Amino acid sequence: MNDINIYQKVYFNWWRELDKTLFFIIISLFLLGLFFSLVSTSLIASDRFNTNSYKFFLKHFIYISMGFCIVFFISYLNIKKLLLISKFLFVICFIALLLVPFVGIEVKGSKRWIELFFLPRFQPIEVLKPFTIVVMALVLSLESKTNLYLKYLYSFLILSPIILLLISQPDIGQTILIFATWLALIFVSGVNLILFFMFFGLSALILLYVIFYIPKFEYILIRVTSFLNSNSGNNYQSEKASEAIINGGFFGKGIGEGVLKNKVPEAHTDYIVSVISEEFGVIMIFILILIFLYFIYIVLKKISLIDDKKIKLILLGLAFIIFFQFLIHVGVNIRMFPTTGMTLPFLSYGGSSIIGTSIISGIILNLTKKENIR
Repeated sequence: MNDINIYQKVYFNWWRELDKTLFFIIISLFLLGLFFSLVSTSLIASDRFNTNSYKFFLKHFIYISMGFCIVFFISYLNIKKLLLISKFLFVICFIALLLVPFVGIEVKGSKRWIELFFLPRFQPIEVLKPFTIVVMALVLSLESKTNLYLKYLYSFLILSPIILLLISQPDIGQTILIFATWLALIFVSGVNLILFFMFFGLSALILLYVIFYIPKFEYILIRVTSFLNSNSGNNYQSEKASEAIINGGFFGKGIGEGVLKNKVPEAHTDYIVSVISEEFGVIMIFILILIFLYFIYIVLKKISLIDDKKIKLILLGLAFIIFFQFLIHVGVNIRMFPTTGMTLPFLSYGGSSIIGTSIISGIILNLTKKENIR
């Protein structure tokens, strides 16, 4: 009986401190992802296995269930334990990323995954991202280091090996995402704007050199060329995604009536917005955009009420990475950006993506609890 009372007390303390609005938005987005997985992958499974199979949906359900457990566990921890565990898991995930070139699985010319017993294709960078943000924010908020630019150097030294490993896979999409988030953290921490834009310009020149002069990254040049020239013949996926959005119209064709998921490989991951738009209409995309923007708004509002610099930077970094990833995914689907292979947080199918998003959600819920608000 005493054990039950202890568990009840733990639960009520956790629930009392939690930001309910953020919690319900996170849960709602995950459940929407589960629903869209059902309507977007059941036909794929039926075609692939020649049966009425819900294999992808069931796997997605398992990942979401794991995600809920992760969200609860991380949001329950006190801040000291959270930061300690984050630093430990940063090292573990970095080692996993380091192993990818040696034991990784190659898919369509890219080696980004390793095999785990509970995740057949585990992408280490998806789980490493939130812990990278935490570690970089801790470095940038060090009080013992008075030289601000020395902190920037330390954070860049942490970032550099991750960037190099991602480039070697190659995975330019994740490289740009993490680098952009780091730049955002540097920007808000009070860097000299002249130096900031000089570094930004230098980084852009290096990226252009990599794309145009290193053969390994010729695929990026092909994607950019096909994006700029619709008649190049190399933009089949983008064209089909655009057609799906147009054919869906304002209210969509109806559940199960879309055809994009059967025409484009990995549509349920890289083009989930187009799949949703085709079946549920542009109005559903507007609703999702509003939900994501409201989510980011609440996090930023919470940040304004927090005094601790490291918590501010961690929350900013996590909000930025969700926003940038959302922006890139939607931009690719509506042909504002070249194809990147970027998943949509909360909604896209994929175990690594769901677990990574769950970690981000758990950290955000933890750091926005009432005890951290002034």
